[in-house]
Amino acid sequence: MPATDHSKSLLAIAAQAADDKGGIDQIALDVSGPLPLTDIFLIITGRNERNVVAIAGEIEDRLIASGTKPLRREGRAEGRWVLLDFGDLIVHVFHEEERMYYDLERLWKDCPVVPIELKEIPGANA
Repeated sequence: MPATDHSKSLLAIAAQAADDKGGIDQIALDVSGPLPLTDIFLIITGRNERNVVAIAGEIEDRLIASGTKPLRREGRAEGRWVLLDFGDLIVHVFHEEERMYYDLERLWKDCPVVPIELKEIPGANA
């Protein structure tokens, strides 16, 4: 069963929060087929440990504000790989080196990509 509308709405909130904090190379994978307990993995890169923690914090804050509480969080103290579990959405915020090393995209390459639509900031391309 493909990712639900609910999980896609969580994805939209999380992806925008990550983008607003400087998260790069975002990709969302529909893992609902092989993983019956979740729908989407959102994978994001932060440029350094502080950025990874800031991205994860912003995602968590915005999803909590939308009424979705995290079920689990790991890795925040180290700032190298933060995992946020929101049930239908699991967010992986990686430091650049860890993202290359663990290469989750390769491990889940058979899963379809879920499009991420971010809001354009007026004047950002000027």
